[in-house]
Amino acid sequence: MSAFYCRSIAHFLADDTKSILGTLTHQAGLSGFHQQLHTQTLSWDKEITILKNSFKKFVEDGFAVANYHLLLEYPIARREKRIDAVLLAEGIIFVIEFKVGSQEYNGVDKEQVLDYCLDLRDFHFQSRDRIIIPVLVATHASSVDLILPKTTSDVRDIIYANNYNLADYIIKTLTKEGQRGNIDADKWNKSDYAPTIIEAAQTLYSGKSVVEISRSHAGTKNLTKTSNAVINAIKDAKANNEKIVCFITGVPGAGKTLAGLNIAHYDEFQDSEKSLATFLSGNGPLIKVLREALSRDAFRKIKATDKNARKKETDRIISFIENVHRFLDYYFNDKTKVPNNKIVIFDEAQRAWNQEHSMRKFQRPHSEADMIFEIMSRHEDWAVIVALVGGGQEINTGEAGLPEWGKVLSEKFNEWKIYVSPQLMIGNHSTGDLTLFETIPTNVEIIKNNDLHLDVSIRSYKAEKLSEWVNLILTNKPDKAKQIFESELSKFEIVLTRDLNKAKQWLKLNCKGTRRAGLVASSGARRLRPYGLEVKLDFEESEWFLNSKDDVRSSNYLEIPATEFGVQGLELDWAGVCWDGDLRRENNSWAFNSFKGTKWQKVSKIDKKNFIINKYRVLLTRAREGMVIFVPPGDQADNTRKPREYNEIASYLIACGVKEI
Repeated sequence: MSAFYCRSIAHFLADDTKSILGTLTHQAGLSGFHQQLHTQTLSWDKEITILKNSFKKFVEDGFAVANYHLLLEYPIARREKRIDAVLLAEGIIFVIEFKVGSQEYNGVDKEQVLDYCLDLRDFHFQSRDRIIIPVLVATHASSVDLILPKTTSDVRDIIYANNYNLADYIIKTLTKEGQRGNIDADKWNKSDYAPTIIEAAQTLYSGKSVVEISRSHAGTKNLTKTSNAVINAIKDAKANNEKIVCFITGVPGAGKTLAGLNIAHYDEFQDSEKSLATFLSGNGPLIKVLREALSRDAFRKIKATDKNARKKETDRIISFIENVHRFLDYYFNDKTKVPNNKIVIFDEAQRAWNQEHSMRKFQRPHSEADMIFEIMSRHEDWAVIVALVGGGQEINTGEAGLPEWGKVLSEKFNEWKIYVSPQLMIGNHSTGDLTLFETIPTNVEIIKNNDLHLDVSIRSYKAEKLSEWVNLILTNKPDKAKQIFESELSKFEIVLTRDLNKAKQWLKLNCKGTRRAGLVASSGARRLRPYGLEVKLDFEESEWFLNSKDDVRSSNYLEIPATEFGVQGLELDWAGVCWDGDLRRENNSWAFNSFKGTKWQKVSKIDKKNFIINKYRVLLTRAREGMVIFVPPGDQADNTRKPREYNEIASYLIACGVKEI
């Protein structure tokens, strides 16, 4: 996705205004933007006039405008969000937001332009390490004195300008901040962007491809390669009447769910045959939050009185992402039913239930992996299962993990062709050190493809090594963790505090614009209650993730901590991880506890220990920009909160590189 218009300032001054308007109008039409286009064109006309008058002063003052570039209507890769104008000059990025006719600089407009700048800084690859300056132009506002930036952060303070002083203020800023080299406008215009899962779902739902907004940067596996690898395998299966299963692996935040959504809603699979592909998830909170986000976004465009349109939209949203347990319930109990879908994408396949849990919950003596293969094998010709696998994220009783899929394939469904990444055969931190097969069977066909593994987090360009650092912490390797922290995570802020109020202050200070912050805690963190933190499993995830920051139910209010069950598969910009005694240090190793009645009890079962480790793996990998870890101080008078136990946790995290505030 690129700007509607991108030219050097010299060319912009030479271009006829009507020609520029024609380009903007044409590009708006191609982007599906038709509403209020006449009003928008009038605004563009006034903006172009202001910019031309301003840049003429640049020429008069002798600035080398041949190396300056202007971009109009630049997308922030979130549907229907575009920056009015971007000026690339002397290595600086000026983000200019016009409020044509406005006589004041209001809070919403300030938040908007600041939010654009933060998006560029944190998730726009070509803007990394650049100075970004927000400029809010209220055309009819009274002049506000220019205060040159006091901050040394990448995003400077907002410049407040009007149609008379815009040029002077930018010139003064360039005089102080400029001479930082040139920015390649073409590369910047086509730069990569890391979307949130909610943004990606909204993009796909609008009929666009998620790869438009999440092209990977150099050196990483990307969604395009992974999606194409699976799509090509699906096309081959269809052409050859084969049944295949494709396993996509990746570190936390690498884009597995995005890849799955992209494949499920690939145009050819949606249009060539009815309901060819479906996306299945057993993650209830993820389904609830995505459906609510899509509903809010869609209903804004539908008249409140149009009940039929709202009902139709609701039905479509429900089919966009389906609950895997309901899918299995519908098909498994009736052996005569053949799925309408030839392709099913199973999100978080490592969390599929084992046989014992299926029997306990639904009286079905089969694991969910077994049932999926049995159901899809009913197709007489071809069928595809795409399993998205996150390593070390099994967090609940009954989650069978990766080996169950290998067992089912080798013992019952060996006619299915298997596509895997090499990592799935050898095991590493991205697969929780587990492999698909304990011993590679000789009765199945296995095809290895490197493109089926996503090895770098796309949550933030600042946090590509976060999952590796977290894995080193949880596998008791503090020296290596500290090395990774110091060499790879310098731009991803991670701090520790023993004071909950300090943690909240830190989150509020860093969470600017419309960013989302929130407190997270393990579901086993039962002794955070003295600090006013009650872990609950029944809170409203959609309100927590989507409501505005002034809503007491919102994550940004920093009152209600979400557990691993509420946040797995989703993300925050800034996270406050609240640590408790369920995972503590003893004899230079991890010790595991569960709170029962009035005291902590040691956990001895291996699977229960793994669940606790994985809970903290999920919590520590939710942030896109940074996190504060709150380790309580404890209370010597309370046997369930001994200071020594919390001190050892804090000391260990500091040894892993975290700085205390």
